[in-house]
Amino acid sequence: MKLTMLGTGNATVTECYNTCFVFSEGEKHFLVDTGGGNQILKRLKDAKIKLENLHDIFITHEHIDHLLGLIWLIRIVGQGINKGTYEGTLNIYCHEGLIPVIDTITKLTIQKKVVKHIGKEIRMIPVKAGELREIIGCDVTFFDIHSTKAKQYGFTICFPEGKKLTCVGDEPYNAENYEYVCESDWLMHEAFCLYSEAEKFNPYEKHHSTVKEACETAQELRVPNLILYHTEDKNIERRKQLYMQEGNSYYSGNLYVPDDMEVFEL
Repeated sequence: MKLTMLGTGNATVTECYNTCFVFSEGEKHFLVDTGGGNQILKRLKDAKIKLENLHDIFITHEHIDHLLGLIWLIRIVGQGINKGTYEGTLNIYCHEGLIPVIDTITKLTIQKKVVKHIGKEIRMIPVKAGELREIIGCDVTFFDIHSTKAKQYGFTICFPEGKKLTCVGDEPYNAENYEYVCESDWLMHEAFCLYSEAEKFNPYEKHHSTVKEACETAQELRVPNLILYHTEDKNIERRKQLYMQEGNSYYSGNLYVPDDMEVFEL
């Protein structure tokens, strides 16, 4: 299983793309979030992922930096269905409250000849907290992260070889989700900025965490591999170096601060 970080930044970045990523097993792909615009098309192209091979997408929540790229994907997939170049269904998983949001945006912005496929070849599938689905041959369990802002779901994905990865969304880990996060081999956790720069970026008022807190969480949970994402980008050239330096003071496992398009073999 391969994980490609298509984007690693927070909502307002300009030096990298908004956080979204894709799991790939051969020609099977599971995309998580889509960023804030049509750059998702370029990111997938650069990752050598053909849209006709993309059939499963999960949208964590309604914020524009996670959702709006989906509208472009629906448009291009719908056009492919019309041309006969896209076969099968596009499954869009999300919590129930997000479906009318996606439906409204698509109907307001996309031609009827594409929108007509929603509910048929383009399926919006509501998932509940604790629900398990099989996606690209893996068991994926969704859970409510108990956001203080917009309703948001995270997930665990268990790979056939037995490894487990958990993504807790773009807010700090909530102890109420311990049953999902425990015994994870990989943890994906947001880190808005360095703890040493908290006064500059004010992560707490946005309900985000710093590198220090994300690493302390992973250390407490005894997760052996930690991926930090959803960061600011004001010093993108040194982001990896600076985040690793701070994070390794609080976490003894394998710490990763990926750049956009960085690939992990899981």
